[in-house]
Amino acid sequence: MDLYLPIANLSVNALVIIALGGVVGLLSGMFGVGGGFLTTPLLIFYGIPPTVAAASAASQVTGASVSGVVTHMARGTVDFRMGGVLIGGGVIGAGIGVLLFRLLQSIGQIDTAIGILYVLMLGGIGILMAKESIQALIMLKTGKRLQARKRRHHPLVAALPMRWRFYRSGLYISPLAPLLLGVATGILTTLLGVGGGFILVPAMLYLLGMTTQSVVGTSLFQILFVTMATTMMHAMTTKAVDLVLALLLLIGSVTGAQIGTRISMTVRPEYLRILLSVIVLLVAARMALGLGFRPDEIYTVEVR
Repeated sequence: MDLYLPIANLSVNALVIIALGGVVGLLSGMFGVGGGFLTTPLLIFYGIPPTVAAASAASQVTGASVSGVVTHMARGTVDFRMGGVLIGGGVIGAGIGVLLFRLLQSIGQIDTAIGILYVLMLGGIGILMAKESIQALIMLKTGKRLQARKRRHHPLVAALPMRWRFYRSGLYISPLAPLLLGVATGILTTLLGVGGGFILVPAMLYLLGMTTQSVVGTSLFQILFVTMATTMMHAMTTKAVDLVLALLLLIGSVTGAQIGTRISMTVRPEYLRILLSVIVLLVAARMALGLGFRPDEIYTVEVR
């Protein structure tokens, strides 16, 4: 079942794209991650141009985040004030990211930059996850428990001026900290097509010191609006958003997430985390090999 992607300018098997979305959704449901950091690499492996893969993955993350945000809003676990500051920073970061994207595109290095950033990011995340998972498994086998970490924001955050009260998160900190965090995730969203939750959630917990109950809902709230802004900026500037591709991915990811959620209820979380770390490291290794090998077609022709 071949389908033409107008922006990517190639024909793809629609069922394969839906299946890729399903795999990402399955991982999302099993491991509780957005899955955006795996969508772009899988699309690149399939042959989608990196620029189109990154821009379209961001729009797919937008659609996938809606149901999660609605659920958390109903539970009252969204800190709207914190989310507003993060969104403000995210929109600024998205604007900076678009400028970087256009600059790298103009000098012909955007594909290489996306590849290198993904190798570094996935490699780092995979190693940290593997280390944490192995420690958790050792503790599980020996019957010991890790000492609970006290909830407190980082000293650098405490030193920033202009403190605000974030009642839902139980914080009294400067809004500059979440603003800068939002800027960083906005740049990543634009360049790599990720929601940024895999960086945002740990930073909100360990740097800002937010309560666990409000972290996930507030993170999804920020991701929803920042990926919307990123998609609009890409559509107006880089013109790399392929809505047909994003729709196919969304169909697969919604279905896969339901299956993944059921699987996660039957397997211990320690084993799930070690499995995810292995998957992430394998994807990073494959992307690193792709950067090292000489392509079949050295030159490309772009018609404007």
